[in-house]
Amino acid sequence: MNILILNGSPRHHGNTHAALQTMKGLLEDRNIVEVLDVCNLKLSGCCACDSCKRNGGHCVCPDESDVVIQKIVQADAVIFGTPVYWWGMSAQLKMVVDKFYSQDSQFKTMHKKIGVMVVGANELENPQYRLIHEQFRCIAEYLHWDPAFSMSFSAYEPGELMTQNGVLDQLKEACDTITNQN
Repeated sequence: MNILILNGSPRHHGNTHAALQTMKGLLEDRNIVEVLDVCNLKLSGCCACDSCKRNGGHCVCPDESDVVIQKIVQADAVIFGTPVYWWGMSAQLKMVVDKFYSQDSQFKTMHKKIGVMVVGANELENPQYRLIHEQFRCIAEYLHWDPAFSMSFSAYEPGELMTQNGVLDQLKEACDTITNQN
């Protein structure tokens, strides 16, 4: 299985990054796995020009979004990882998601599995987690993709998440779910 992990966190040593790297390690012995740190890419927001609808689905903005979209096209499963930024996903990951517009017709014909992993500083009862998961659920429903897992963690200080009890077991379960091995 070809799995693309999109890291939407600009903290290169933060909790989102650590959890996604752990997932990569758990998955790569039986899958092709790539982690893409979208915060390291030159991205821009969709400018609503509709050029992509006239040119075969390629964004005309001078950025690296076409590369990301092609990696998503090639993947069997996509894991989205994001910290919580003002009750939503990071702006960098949102720029990638907004560029889905360029390929939405093609994406609707592809059976993909998705996973969502969200890390925030607030307690898990805070509505910010629900809002992000609901957005990804709507995206999956619109594209006819299969949500394999959706999980949230509360951690702020770098390194904090991976020291919490049960986190590794939850990440293993998510990896098994996305690869149908549970």
